[in-house]
Amino acid sequence: MRIDELLKEYKFVWAIDHANSLLGWDLEVNMPVEAASARGEALAYLALIRREYLLRLKDLVSKYEDAKDLTDFERGVIRVLKRELKYYTSIPPEVIEELNRTTTKAAVVWREARRESNFDKFKPYLSKIVELERIIADKLGYEGHPYNALLDLYEEGFTVNDADSVFNTLLPNLKSILEKILSEGKYPSRHPLEEVPYDVNVMKSINEELLKILDMPVGTRFRMDVSAHPFTTSMSINDVRITTRYEGKDFRATMFSVIHESGHAIYELMIDPSLEMTPAGRGVSMGVHESQSRFWENIIGRSREFVHLIYPLLRERLPFLKDYSEEDVYRYFNIVRPSLIRVDADEVTYNFHIALRYEIEKGLIAGKLDVSDLPSLWNDFMDKYLGVRPRNDAEGVLQDIHWSQGSFGYFPTYTLGNVIAGMIYAKLPGLRDKVAGRRFNEIKEFLRDRICKYGAIYPPKELLMRSFNDTYNPTYLLNYLREKYLS
Repeated sequence: MRIDELLKEYKFVWAIDHANSLLGWDLEVNMPVEAASARGEALAYLALIRREYLLRLKDLVSKYEDAKDLTDFERGVIRVLKRELKYYTSIPPEVIEELNRTTTKAAVVWREARRESNFDKFKPYLSKIVELERIIADKLGYEGHPYNALLDLYEEGFTVNDADSVFNTLLPNLKSILEKILSEGKYPSRHPLEEVPYDVNVMKSINEELLKILDMPVGTRFRMDVSAHPFTTSMSINDVRITTRYEGKDFRATMFSVIHESGHAIYELMIDPSLEMTPAGRGVSMGVHESQSRFWENIIGRSREFVHLIYPLLRERLPFLKDYSEEDVYRYFNIVRPSLIRVDADEVTYNFHIALRYEIEKGLIAGKLDVSDLPSLWNDFMDKYLGVRPRNDAEGVLQDIHWSQGSFGYFPTYTLGNVIAGMIYAKLPGLRDKVAGRRFNEIKEFLRDRICKYGAIYPPKELLMRSFNDTYNPTYLLNYLREKYLS
């Protein structure tokens, strides 16, 4: 292979990433509380070592980037590394270090501010983060809107024009769909099962059965644990791990976190083995990754066919379900209501929460909005989009951790995930029958052949065009929602 020398040197970077992933997983799952300081120090030094090893690849990337007759895989490797190198070489180390210092403090202050519902406490840190994110956008360079530079970090090639097009189509149509659902009253806005407590050990056994139903390779290439916030991490193509949490009531929450994270895991597990330990052996973007988790959680997990499949298991192990029919459980899984908190939002209202954050981030990075105005601006957007208004900052502008971490440009990928999941629903033949027949391996084969096996070889838009002859088209999602909730 033409780039063997480059791939050999890259393995140092891969090994550091492997260690980082394992340390990050352990931090959330096993690590004793007082180990946090040393773990943070270790991760910080590993980040410096990774940067050093990645920069060593610069000359090799330059050597091969203009070579003729490269394979698609080789071009993908060069593209991925060029993007990483651009980040490290464009942004001065002192800016990255200042952002790391600021976000480390900001994450602590954000938790305090949210607990106290006091935005003023968090405001100076957020102002500094926004200032640094603007510098990063300028250093990275962009065409058109400065926010494009940050969007591209999470979804390669995605721009403000793309996002505006998606939201301009989605929002008015979602508004119409939501109004019809609420007026018809077929899907509840509240359900008694939301308040019913459950036995945690019983729910653990149900979640383990769910993994069997989804045919996850538990114990061989995959495992599930418990953490404060559900997540997925991949050490390698043969070592992918998820977590869930148990809150003691509203049993669908832990179930759907398992199905959601399993969707992320399925993506990583189905990357072609030949891409292992290469820059292309990863998910291509946050939006495409989110499409897999949303597809499994919402389109499969909340479907009538899936409820029919798992209802006997639920009824057998949850005694309180003796008073609830299969139809009751389906309605409970598909509650629709305008709500204040993004992570609690249903699939009809969720994208309004993302549109709000997108508009605020876009305005902040362009210098058109001031951080001081965010609480009132947030509340006005919520009123405009969903007709609900936060009573305090904790219910409003302080609810997400993302800004304290400097993750500007991340939020829109959640909506992209929903949009792409809708497209998969439209393009996957006989999906309902496959779910009803518990033929999940056939669904996985479709996803593997269209998305997963390619890793990061192709940019997101090219991958979607190759596989579906379309990109970020919200029409499929709207059609799915109309079919499900209004037909």
